[in-house]
Amino acid sequence: MGGVPSTNSLRRAPVQQRSADRLARILDACAQLLDEIGYEQLSTRAVAARAGVPIGSVYRFFGNKRAMADALAQRNLDRYAERISARLATMPAEDWRGAVDAVLDEYVAMKRTVPGFRLVDFGVQIPVGDRTAEDDINYRVTDRLTDLLPAHLGLTPDPALRRTVLVAVEAADALLQLAFRADPAGDPDLITETRAVLHAYLARTLD
Repeated sequence: MGGVPSTNSLRRAPVQQRSADRLARILDACAQLLDEIGYEQLSTRAVAARAGVPIGSVYRFFGNKRAMADALAQRNLDRYAERISARLATMPAEDWRGAVDAVLDEYVAMKRTVPGFRLVDFGVQIPVGDRTAEDDINYRVTDRLTDLLPAHLGLTPDPALRRTVLVAVEAADALLQLAFRADPAGDPDLITETRAVLHAYLARTLD
């Protein structure tokens, strides 16, 4: 699932399955090391050692650790979209609150369980506080959700709906950052408040 990230951070896209498997191992190793040592201490050499591949294999795909982390972020976004799609496939189209809950719940689940997701969810927000990077990440998430949710709910994706989704993504991003600062596992009360905010805001468009 989502083994090859669709990202321009790759120097060369894998053609054969063997190369795709090696790329997946490199990204898995990157994610594990992000949890263990953080981004500042991360290195291409450490990733190669953890993945059990020659350093040249890492450089075949990535010019530096930032490109590697960007590819991991894109893989995370692809997998997030797949998880949401699977959830939506089992839900009635009229249940927009359930669809919104699925979007929120899958993010929280990945934040809690997916290696490397704590530091690099859908984009490399390093250095911390780089609003340009954060804005780009939220626009990418908005684009993906604007593709998924309207199709499920039977809505036409237009600029007004995309703007509504963008506001919801920005609000949820800020509140979930607060929830995971308050508790590494995500403060449950703040997550509940995030859900309530999203329901109240989106009700004016989706009810």
